[in-house]
Amino acid sequence: MRSLLKAAVQGQKADYVEVRVEESFVTSIEFRGPRLESVSQSVEFGGNVRALVRGGWGFVSFNSLDELEDRVKAAIKQAALIARTVDRPLRLAPVPTVEDTVRVKILRDPRQVPLSQKIDLMAGYNERILSHPGISSSQVRYFDRFTKLYYANSEGTYIEQERLDLAGSLAALAKGANTMERGSFSFGSSNDFGVAEGHEKEIDRICRLAVDLTRAPVVKGGEYTVICDPRLAGVFVHEAFGHLSEADHVYENENLRRIMKLGTVFGTKILNIYDSGLDVGARGYLVYDDEGVRTEKTYLIKEGRLVGRLHSRETAARMGERPTGNARALDYRFKPICRMRNTCIEPGDATLEDMLAGVREGIYAANFYGGETNGEMFTFTAGEAYMIRNGRIEELVRNATLTGNVFQTLKNIDMIGRDFTRFDSAGGCGKAGQAPLPTSEWSPHIRIQNVVIGGRG
Repeated sequence: MRSLLKAAVQGQKADYVEVRVEESFVTSIEFRGPRLESVSQSVEFGGNVRALVRGGWGFVSFNSLDELEDRVKAAIKQAALIARTVDRPLRLAPVPTVEDTVRVKILRDPRQVPLSQKIDLMAGYNERILSHPGISSSQVRYFDRFTKLYYANSEGTYIEQERLDLAGSLAALAKGANTMERGSFSFGSSNDFGVAEGHEKEIDRICRLAVDLTRAPVVKGGEYTVICDPRLAGVFVHEAFGHLSEADHVYENENLRRIMKLGTVFGTKILNIYDSGLDVGARGYLVYDDEGVRTEKTYLIKEGRLVGRLHSRETAARMGERPTGNARALDYRFKPICRMRNTCIEPGDATLEDMLAGVREGIYAANFYGGETNGEMFTFTAGEAYMIRNGRIEELVRNATLTGNVFQTLKNIDMIGRDFTRFDSAGGCGKAGQAPLPTSEWSPHIRIQNVVIGGRG
């Protein structure tokens, strides 16, 4: 493979050429209610060529190495045609030339677990959900993907990488008089099948939660002090701020360039946010990105001040900054674009008791049910929420939706917990039609002042 790919990209009539080839072994299982909805195991193979000619990009994918020479020529031809419409040539930000082989250090290998054992495990979870009093339906999902990637570019880099991604989700649904509610839990890892096992107690908890939510009152809408648990805080920093830190968004949006100017103060000195590919076991872990750039820990906010963003080689060159190893593609069918890895709020020094103290009436918001972002505005619905009364977490409420401006919300974070929590969900990040890309988001508890909560007016 090495000699084939290196030969394909050398001596071409282009400023830059790269080839990425990947082979994936995929297992997926899904239960809906009492039915085993689907089981599949597959092998996926393909690759792509990306070529740069005077600022114009060409991109071609393929499913056979026999097509490689023709696909390289086609990508270069595309790039040359596009170059005619480009005002000025583009030079990629320089990075070291690399030759490396990366193997996954697996704790428990899902490839060594028989398919029948995986089905039995998920079936047991599903039966446990459905046997719980008050539960009307269930959804259980599991998948694992082991990928071998081969990458070469015309600058002399050649990398072989292994990547593992696995995840699962468990959901219990309960039907009330006028509502359908759910409790859910998910897991994920980049190196250990063991995260899929031992969730019986969590299943019992989400079943009780789903039933209790059918009887819970709708939260009264208003402005509250909100304490977010680590899962919801992680999703918040990923969705509301992480995407705004992806440099292609910033470069292409003049208004966002003004807002996201390095050095701008977005929070108090206790606020530190970073994105990292270095966290072994996280779903966002990777050694090299899909441009062959070594990954790193990139601070986005340090002591409340914007200090960095997430770059590909192209965006780094255009903005006069440094590549950060954030060019990622969902698979061989897509070109790499600026994407997150593991986006985190760094721990502070507060305890949950510190956060609760002095809150006369507030909301404790946990887990994540759904939401959306639109530029700097966000709307998130908590998977579960409880009233805080006189410093104590009290009754369960439902339909707690957090709404606001991300920059004002960051400034309103007045306490950050010391209980930094590693949690990898089964979800994945979506952008530009590429979903679900494996990412992670970790955080401690955070407390936010003056959050608008939607519910019952």
